[in-house]
Amino acid sequence: MNMETKIANDVNKPQASSWGGADIHDWDPENEKQWNSYGKKIAWRNLWISIPCLLCGFAVWLYWSIVTVQMLNLGFPFSQSELFTLSAIGGLSGATLRIPSSFFIRLAGGRNTLFFTTALLILPAFGTGVALQSMDTPLWMFQVLALLSGFGGGNFASSMSNISFFFPKKVQGLSLGLNAGLGNFGVTTMQILVPLVMTFALFGGDAMSLQNTSGTLIGKIPAGTDTWIHNAGFIWVAILVPLVIAAWLGMNNIRADHVSPDISGPITSMMKVAIMLLIGLAVAGTGLWLMLPAAANGAGTEISKWIILPAVIAATVTILRMLPGTIGQSLKRQYKIFKHPHTWIMTVIYTMTFGSFIGYSAAFALSIKVIFGYQHIPVDEVMTHTTVNPAAPSALMFAWIGPFIGALIRPIGGWIADKMGGALVTQITSVVMVAAAIGAGYYMKAAYASASPEEYFVPFFLMFLALFFASGIGNGSTFRTIAKVFDKEQAGPVLGWTSAVAAYGAFIVPQILGEQIKAATPEIALYGFAGFYAVCVVLNWWVYLRPGAMHKNP
Repeated sequence: MNMETKIANDVNKPQASSWGGADIHDWDPENEKQWNSYGKKIAWRNLWISIPCLLCGFAVWLYWSIVTVQMLNLGFPFSQSELFTLSAIGGLSGATLRIPSSFFIRLAGGRNTLFFTTALLILPAFGTGVALQSMDTPLWMFQVLALLSGFGGGNFASSMSNISFFFPKKVQGLSLGLNAGLGNFGVTTMQILVPLVMTFALFGGDAMSLQNTSGTLIGKIPAGTDTWIHNAGFIWVAILVPLVIAAWLGMNNIRADHVSPDISGPITSMMKVAIMLLIGLAVAGTGLWLMLPAAANGAGTEISKWIILPAVIAATVTILRMLPGTIGQSLKRQYKIFKHPHTWIMTVIYTMTFGSFIGYSAAFALSIKVIFGYQHIPVDEVMTHTTVNPAAPSALMFAWIGPFIGALIRPIGGWIADKMGGALVTQITSVVMVAAAIGAGYYMKAAYASASPEEYFVPFFLMFLALFFASGIGNGSTFRTIAKVFDKEQAGPVLGWTSAVAAYGAFIVPQILGEQIKAATPEIALYGFAGFYAVCVVLNWWVYLRPGAMHKNP
């Protein structure tokens, strides 16, 4: 009889087996004896399964950032602004779905939630593979698939909330940093893997011919080359199937009072998750319809995003709260986080870090293509941006590096924060982000007014790498702060909520960049972001670093 089984028998409560799948009734990671005897083994097993599931969530959520570049290279009949819209739709959907996802663990349990939400990713992945097989696929179909890809964005909130319950506070920075950081590698993995699998007939089907030069990690691909763009969707189906099986067999529901004491059976739990996700999709879809122009299948009212986004958040929270039965009762208890002032403070600060990371990840590749892929030439005193630049850097060769750095450094940010304090590390990274955003804006302005924009690519690229580096460090440090400020029952929902609001960066950044590029003033977007970062510098110092702060450098 192993130690894990012995202790389970001693307390006369069912525990997780050495493999997984069982529900855990007695769980307190702060108890050193329990943690060292069997808790550590269970926690790390759930984390190592959670990470690749989250990685695929990020990949499916954000593959539009690469797919749209290749659609432009292949000559799909959509404008640049319409292609930016696909990334923005996925961004808004994923952010909105994080709101209900923040509360899934208490309602449905970690194992039930992660299994079901990971399985849902197969729907948009398979659909995208089918849709990309034809140039005649209408824009509305891609928009629906982009909306469904938001499942991947929503998964972050439930995944982080789940992992927060498995680990003691002394390693919260590291464990959450690993889950988030390695999960964020889904962006980089996607940006490397998708261009690669499009170069050969991995899943059969007819090829399309490039009209413009494309690229992969290993070099440029000339116009006229055959491309299997539909592999961008099908590859994730192949990866997700074994992960879904692993989640069911290897993960656990924690039925302790402070986590998920009243969850139902797996089918009922998944039905609750499905209902809440459908509400999020409906609200997000309505908001998008009100914002989009008629030419992009919207209502044509083009209501400001600064009105729609708060309305979408408020409507989602309110409708969920009105649900009857155990869902409404559980949410009423979890909604207590909204009475805690630090919930709102950390929401703003985390939006600076993760909102920037995910927003730039969604828009970086297409921004490189649009700004550096064309010569910007004055004709009759009007600047034109339609002449292909033969010396342009390949967006698909370089776009993966920024998200790679941001994801790689995130666990290190959590580890450093465990040593130095989360607020201090966040303060340093915030200052760096202010300077880097101003620098990136300056070089974007210079490039977009030049017939040889490639001359400004290196400093532009370095400024963005600095943004990704600093936001990655800040992602890890802010999670450490949340884990220290909130009690163990509230920390999970707060992690989910803050990540939900911050994820709107995946909508806001592509939208603002697309608008400002269309207006020939891309630098305005970056200067605006720098102003927001400066506000966060002041807020973080006042609340967590000034003399007399209630929570000093948590």
